[in-house]
Amino acid sequence: MTTAEVPAGWPATEEEARAAQDELRGRVVRDEPGPPPGTGRVTGVDVAYDDERDLVAAAAVVLDAATLEVVAETTAVGRIPFPYVPGLLAFREVPAVRAALDALPCPPGLVVCDGYGLAHPRRFGLASHLGVLTGLPTIGVAKNPFTFGYDEPAPARGSAAPLLAGAEEVGRALRTRDAVKPVFVSVGHRVSLGNAVAHTLALTPAHRLPETTRRADALCRRALREAVAAAG
Repeated sequence: MTTAEVPAGWPATEEEARAAQDELRGRVVRDEPGPPPGTGRVTGVDVAYDDERDLVAAAAVVLDAATLEVVAETTAVGRIPFPYVPGLLAFREVPAVRAALDALPCPPGLVVCDGYGLAHPRRFGLASHLGVLTGLPTIGVAKNPFTFGYDEPAPARGSAAPLLAGAEEVGRALRTRDAVKPVFVSVGHRVSLGNAVAHTLALTPAHRLPETTRRADALCRRALREAVAAAG
């Protein structure tokens, strides 16, 4: 387990965080397709909190994209670096997630976040934030549509419908299991939306959520329990 440090100059107020979002958003790359689905490595990241003890735990789990077998996994634990503010959750999560990614013994390949990229009120969710800061290709796969609208996809696995902010498509509602609630896929950095959808389908052979997210979620929760126990 790695200790997550808060970077020097990390925003401490809403005003500072919004200014940082505005500056970093201009660096998002949206004209690259990203790695082909089912090739190389793909890494899931997720976080868990204990606000009462001021602890955040992050996990990074690397899978072989072809077999979905675990290649490597790491965790990082630190203090929560930013208060809870809707739309600014990346400022609570990025330091610990970066620490977990930096501790990996191999390149992560595509990074899949349990959250949003472009599908964010300020068009700069965790997947975009993390992608810009690391330079890695990233996508967001979320459990709910945030504030955006969509028409229900057809019931069959693989069906999709635009996730819309007015007339702007910010992502896709994607059915990963027959007749099961869709997930919500958006571009983070250096990946096309079509490719993000294809990656998500490749990562969901048996469950609604990607294997990357399922494994990272379980690992960060375990790391948090261990950190709480160690803290007494």
